Amino acid sequence: MPLGLSEKATNIAPSATLAMDAKAKAMKAAGEKVVGFAAGEPDFDTPEPIRNAMKDALDRGMTRYTPVAGTLELRNAIVEKLIRDNGLTYEPSQIIVSNGAKHSLYNAFFALLNEGDEVIIPTPCWVSYPEMVRMVGGVPVFVPACEKDGFVPAPAAIAAAITPKTKAMILTTPSNPNGCVWPETMLAALAELAVKHDFYIIADEIYEHLVYGGKKHISIASLGEAIKARTILINGVSKTYAMTGFRIGYAAGPKEIIQTMVNAQSQATSSANTPAQHAAAVALTMPQDCVETMRKAFEERRDVLVKGINAIEGLSCLKPEGAFYVMMNITRLMGKRYENRPVNDSAAFADTLLTDGKVAVVPGSAFMAEGFCRLSYATSMEEILEGLRRIEAFVKKLI
Repeated sequence: MPLGLSEKATNIAPSATLAMDAKAKAMKAAGEKVVGFAAGEPDFDTPEPIRNAMKDALDRGMTRYTPVAGTLELRNAIVEKLIRDNGLTYEPSQIIVSNGAKHSLYNAFFALLNEGDEVIIPTPCWVSYPEMVRMVGGVPVFVPACEKDGFVPAPAAIAAAITPKTKAMILTTPSNPNGCVWPETMLAALAELAVKHDFYIIADEIYEHLVYGGKKHISIASLGEAIKARTILINGVSKTYAMTGFRIGYAAGPKEIIQTMVNAQSQATSSANTPAQHAAAVALTMPQDCVETMRKAFEERRDVLVKGINAIEGLSCLKPEGAFYVMMNITRLMGKRYENRPVNDSAAFADTLLTDGKVAVVPGSAFMAEGFCRLSYATSMEEILEGLRRIEAFVKKLI
């Protein structure tokens, strides 16, 4: 048999968000002054009590393997958090701690999907959802959501996508990439569909604390025991506590599903980082003032970025209700040229804006949202204002 890579591996598309961020960072390293709107990573320092907890864990010799599902300290902290923030009751045996929420998601897909099982994914969607589904043999089924509807798909559109092969649906609220927050009425309608047609909801709630304008995050699992039994909650500490590099995520759900995820993780990575688990437990149980401080800063940045985009001729965007992303509508600029180079799609817009305008954004095509670009406002106010100035100058050169 000839040497070579597997088809399964070579068919995996690289993450467009990480690729754009890496390109921007390479340009910065080469001395170019690039404004970065590509990374989905808080720019705040990790709060001091969490940093101290990490150091304390090392000083206390907390450097050995833990149970695959995570330390009891952290799983108990997650149980307390779910009661406090979501009104949900779970046992520690219904919790698994993984190497980031992305790992928790993959574990869930691996545990649930057989070859050919379908997973409904509303679009625009995070870049990794379809690839993860395909990696374990599942089939993504996309349900487009329109900007005019706030990027929340109609229940009728979801219902039309359900087939006998439907195994699960991914629910992301608040959403990456568009910042939409599903209202309770829509969550209730989705829960009714899931119970009626007997499929799982994989609820990615990593941005739950980043909601604005008086909005409140509602976990779909809190809408009744029937939907709770069909929901796998995915969360972590990266976005809420500026702990992206700690790589601590978790899932909560029915015991048999969680145990299957534990079994899979035991053969793949074993436990998550031991001192980081202690730091995460401290993050979840300490006073939460820092969370509100960061949330308020994100909301102020959102307002400035949205106002600035809508003031540039040819561009527009909705005001997102959560997360820290804006979907910038560039459809009116498609077909124009920049210094005799065509700008016919979001990839060309983003690439030209980076190379010539020195601003990094992610093309909407990465999220199945052609005609848009995603901008992250997880950056300083100074960077946002400078980025807006550069974007306006770039757009004015399009003819």
